[in-house]
Order: sequence, then C-alpha cells, then structure tokens
Amino acid sequence: MATVKARDLIEAAGKEVYVVPNSFLDLLEDGRVPRDRLAWLAGEQHWILKSDQRSFALLAARFPEPPSGEMFLSLSGGEIEARRLLTAYGDAVGADETYLQRYEPRPMAQTYPAFLAWSAINGTLSGITLAMLANLGIWGSYCARTADALISRYGLSEEAVAFFRFFSETPPGFQEQATAVVQAGLDAGEDPATALRMVRALQAYEVAFWNALSEDL
Repeated sequence: MATVKARDLIEAAGKEVYVVPNSFLDLLEDGRVPRDRLAWLAGEQHWILKSDQRSFALLAARFPEPPSGEMFLSLSGGEIEARRLLTAYGDAVGADETYLQRYEPRPMAQTYPAFLAWSAINGTLSGITLAMLANLGIWGSYCARTADALISRYGLSEEAVAFFRFFSETPPGFQEQATAVVQAGLDAGEDPATALRMVRALQAYEVAFWNALSEDL
C-alpha cells in the first residue's frame, strides 16, 4: 500500500481545525477583562511553558533522528525563550515571580500541556507534529489579538507583550520542517487516522484553555 503523503494529511487536518468563538479575547478587545484575569493568563502560561519545555525535550529523546530531533529540541529552546519574555508581561499585570510560583493552575486551562506530555510518551511522531502544525495558525492569531488588545485597551508596552508577539508568527522554515517530520512518521508506518485524532484533541484543548480564562466573566 502506498504511504500517505504528509501534504495530503496536512490538508485533511486543516479541515479538522477551525476558529471558534473566544469570549475571553472578545472581552479583552472590549477592555472588559479584569486585571486579575490578566494575571491568571501569566500564571497559566508559566506552568504551561515549564511543562511544554520538558515535553519537547522528551519528544527529542524519543525521536532523535533528523529532522524530528532537531525540531523538538528547537521547540524546547523556544519555550525557554518564551519563559524569559513572560517575565515582562507578568510584571506589567501584577504577576511577579512570587505570584507565578504560588499560582494555582486551573485544571481545564492545563489540558493542552497535559496532552502534549501524554503525547511525548504515548503519541505518534506524525500525530503530535500534525496536531501542533494544524493548531499553529489559530494559536498565533489568538496571540496577535491578545498583544494588540493589551496595548490598545490596557496600555501595556510592546516590551510587555513581547511574549505574545513571539508566538504570533510562525518561525521561518517551521512549516517545511514539520511537514518533513510528519512524512517521516508516516513512512515509518504510523496510522494517519491516529494523527487526525490527535489534531482534533489538541484543538479541543486549545478551546478549553481560553474557556477556563473566561469562566464566570
């Protein structure tokens, strides 16, 4: 049987993801998110970044051969850079290092990193890569909206929103690199249906994150 082509699977994955109403961002753009929720956003991201950094490192250890090992190590390094940028945002919204360390994460806001950690142990190479690739545009657009709203509605500086700018643009060459990784997984005999299932799961966990932030607003 002919191996499924990565580009065909990526096209199929694009039909599985979609932008859903995001009440948190709608409220943020209206200037109606209270300051304590802005601090929640910093707190949730603090725990997500710590988890994702480890998950990507574990994926690099599971799939060390190029191009997958290089990609996952780069993603792990990106989480380190993002943690540095988060400090400026946290300071701007009253979420300093002490706040972040004491912050109690909300379970439904942490389903995304929990799934990534599960995938680092149990997921397929093509599945987790396809899921991240399919989700990338949505996450990036949400980060861009967040940065713009924080500046226009809450008076934050560009330095303070650099964390969100960092994630709002796809790194150069990532699309091509991720496509090659998906193909490597498929060539190894991984099930494309499993990959699409992982796409749908990650999409749901993205939605859960934002819903947790807007709860009771």
